[in-house]
Amino acid sequence: MARAPRQADIAAAAGVSQTTVSLVLSGNTDGLRLAEATRQRVLEAAEQLGYVPDPVATRLASASNRMLGVYTFASAFPTAVDGFYYPILAGIEAEAAALGQDLVLFTGTGGRGEPPDHRAAIRRTRIADGCLFFGRHVPEEPIDWLLGVGFPLVYVGRRDELGGRIPYVGADYVAASAAVIERLVGLGHRQIRYLRSPVDALSSTDREQGVLAGLSKARLPVRRAVVRAEGVDAALIRSWMDDGVTAVVVEETDTGDLSAAALAAISEAGVSLPEDLSIAVLGQPRDRPDVTGFEVPRWELGRRAVRLLVDQISGARRSDQQLLECRPIPGSTVGPPGTTARRR
Repeated sequence: MARAPRQADIAAAAGVSQTTVSLVLSGNTDGLRLAEATRQRVLEAAEQLGYVPDPVATRLASASNRMLGVYTFASAFPTAVDGFYYPILAGIEAEAAALGQDLVLFTGTGGRGEPPDHRAAIRRTRIADGCLFFGRHVPEEPIDWLLGVGFPLVYVGRRDELGGRIPYVGADYVAASAAVIERLVGLGHRQIRYLRSPVDALSSTDREQGVLAGLSKARLPVRRAVVRAEGVDAALIRSWMDDGVTAVVVEETDTGDLSAAALAAISEAGVSLPEDLSIAVLGQPRDRPDVTGFEVPRWELGRRAVRLLVDQISGARRSDQQLLECRPIPGSTVGPPGTTARRR
């Protein structure tokens, strides 16, 4: 395992003394005749090496700062109470408080204009004892570097990048999605369409895998079953029904836009649920507790992620990759194939 870079490494890379490095990094250059080019060379070497100073220099080197980082790849933390990520953040905050940990929030900009997946922005998380990450993608180079130097980190959401080495706490979308298909099949549906986002995020892929597994288990056709689209309208719903489709399953994205569009299109088409058509959402649409689907355990995802990160920091032995069960939501939007379908 590679050791963390030291000031001596920066001095060697920049071609200056370690004293100069210490003064530049501390900002204590008042009264010192130091060329701006030298100062910049030191800062650039520090960034390239991924150096992060000890935020509490008076503590013993082996002591914990009791600070956990939380990194989002957005320009600001999503704080809307009805947003997808809010319960996750609430779970993180609750568990951190219960364990006596402070939180340091990183938005990825670093205050220097870098993109959120820039290695310098991500490496700054090392001012904390460990860091939670959440986002739909993984910037592999900086995350691989953090893993290589032994920095504790946990992703919120299942990850399979970097050879499956990334610790995570995620939702078991595969099993939950397969269970939704199984219920529809049990009600007698044989023509099912799955509407998903065109974005190839892992959570989308897992849901699709569960849908296809459920269809295959029931020996139902999978060709044309999956439709990738950013939206849906009444005309598309009617065309599916004309083709004999009796049930529609929709991915619940982070924004909830796709399920909202599908429900609006069904209403515009004058279709009755579940008499004419059944609909299930792989998640739980905002403000629609009547819709059949499943609940993503978002608060628990945040809480478990903090617990796993603290276990890493303390050296406790525990599984580094955990999937949480999604609770089924019975709802009232699925039923046996409707009378319109039976007349075809």
